[in-house]
Amino acid sequence: MSPVVVSVSLLLCSNVFMTFAWYAHLKELHHRPWLIAALVSWGIALFEYLFQVPANRIGYSVMNIGQLKILQEVITLSVFVPFSVLYLREPLRLDYLWAGLRLLGAVYFIFRGRLV
Repeated sequence: MSPVVVSVSLLLCSNVFMTFAWYAHLKELHHRPWLIAALVSWGIALFEYLFQVPANRIGYSVMNIGQLKILQEVITLSVFVPFSVLYLREPLRLDYLWAGLRLLGAVYFIFRGRLV
């Protein structure tokens, strides 16, 4: 399997864990002390790192660090928007579309050397 596909797949998994670690406590643990929320989040974040570290190592074998970072941000937004709308019940905002379009522009510019 292509290193890019493996890297993107692992980054998707990593971002799901990261998003839950960073934001799920706002819904699920809002009534608990922040220290409990932090400890639970750190426990979830361990799984994030178990996916993220190999994803970046594999991705770095075929992409440069700028490409990896932009790819990470696009994946983060792709995971965050559905999470915030479906899980946290936040309203879908037009700002998400504008942010996504700007990130697509960033993807184009960071990868255009590989596209030509």
